[in-house]
Parts: sequence; C-alpha cells; structure tokens
Amino acid sequence: MTDYILTARNLTKTYSQASGKFGFGNSQIRALDNVSISLVAGSTLAVVGESGSGKSTLARCLLQLQPLDSGEVRFQGRDLATLSGADLRMVRRHLQMIFQDPFASLNPRMKVDEIVGEGLLIHKLGSPEERRHKVQQMLQRVGLSAADMLKYPHEFSGGQRQRIGIARALVLEPKVVVCDEPVSALDVSIQAQILLLLKELQQEMALSYIFITHDLRVVRHIADEVVVMHRGQVVEQGSVSDIYNAPQQEYTRNLLRSIPGRKRVADLQPQA
Repeated sequence: MTDYILTARNLTKTYSQASGKFGFGNSQIRALDNVSISLVAGSTLAVVGESGSGKSTLARCLLQLQPLDSGEVRFQGRDLATLSGADLRMVRRHLQMIFQDPFASLNPRMKVDEIVGEGLLIHKLGSPEERRHKVQQMLQRVGLSAADMLKYPHEFSGGQRQRIGIARALVLEPKVVVCDEPVSALDVSIQAQILLLLKELQQEMALSYIFITHDLRVVRHIADEVVVMHRGQVVEQGSVSDIYNAPQQEYTRNLLRSIPGRKRVADLQPQA
C-alpha cells in the first residue's frame, strides 16, 4: 500500500477580477478547477505549467495560506480544514515553504539568526540558547557558517540568500516542504548547487517535496512524479520517465519542445 503523506482532492479556487471597459464589471477566474494530487512520503512531486496555470495558487492552498472554495487537503490522514488551535499549529510546523525570490522573501531589517530562528520562536521550541544552537547547526547544514548569523540579507549573494531561505524552512524539521520555483531567480550554475543541496537534505531529513516550477529541465533532476497543470486543471500526471518519454497530451509535448537546447522531437507522440 502506498504511503501518502499529503493528499488533495477536488480543490477549487476562484478569483474575482474587474472587467469591462471601465472596470465596473466582474468576471470569475478559476485558478484551480477540481485539482487532485497525492504526495508519496519521502518523494518529490513536481507541479509544472506555464505562468497562470494555477500551480502557485495550488501551493498556497495546500499550506492553508489561502482559503479554498471547495475540496479537501489531508496531511497524514488529517483534514486540515477541521484543525484549530494547537493541532493546527503543530501541522503548520510540519508544512513549510521555500519561496521563489531570495531577494524579496527575506526581511532586510532582520539578521540571519533572527530570520532562521523566527519559526522556532513562534512555535515556542527550546530555550534561547537551544534555538541559537539549532539555527547555527541548520546554517552549517545548508553550506553557511556560524559567522553568518549576525549578518543581514544584503551581505549575501542570491544563492546564499536562498540557502538562508532553505534553512528557515527546515529548521523546524518539517515533513513536507513546498518549493515554489526555488531556483528560477538564480543563475544556472547556482541552480545546480541548490538542487543538489535540496536532494541531499531530503535524504538526510526524510523530507517530502512538492516542487513548483515552469522549467522542465529542473524536473528531470529533482522529481519522482510529475503533475502538469494548464488553466487550473491537471492535464497529465505520471513518473518523470513517462512524462519525458511518452507524454500523452499536446500541451505537455509543447512544454518539452520549449526546453532550451532540446532537439526538435518529432516522436513526442502518445504511445499505443
């Protein structure tokens, strides 16, 4: 029996948008349209699609950062919508996010030890000395040093800032981490380093990832399973091998053809 750590069933999310010549009208945009996904414990599920496909809305709804219109998200079998108080805080500790932009996601007025340790303080984990020690250990695990604790974000490169963001997410020892385009703002050479770090930390800490991206080059190196989204719907899903070698949908084939440097693939047709 497959061990699913996080499942989402029939998620629907609609936004209102001003429309008409003078903006007095009101139209509905369905960002999520009956979306269902399942994350196997210890694995990486990539959610791919173009801008506007609904993948970032999915990430926020999975973490309860935005309310759903309908649908159900379960973590270790527990419906998140039914939790409150201490139970909800405990679950939130185990569901963390790594954000896309390492320049915008770190508070420029806070030192690194405050940024990484903020979650420990919010969840009242450990004494001040224990929290400081844990922050130091986590920074070292992501390739930074204890001396970096008293620096500010502007003193670091983009890749180093993303390492700080990773440390902030993982210091709480979560079980599921949603990575929302975590390397898209970085140079290609730095992307490879961050992807390798994420894979190493996944093995060390028994993490489960939901990896949001528009870049199918990245997917091949990080994911076990892939969900392809288009206009708020899941149009295809399967293993990395299946998606790359035998895509069933024309939308998926177009995404594959758009990979920079990839040869024109005439045989990207559904297999009988």
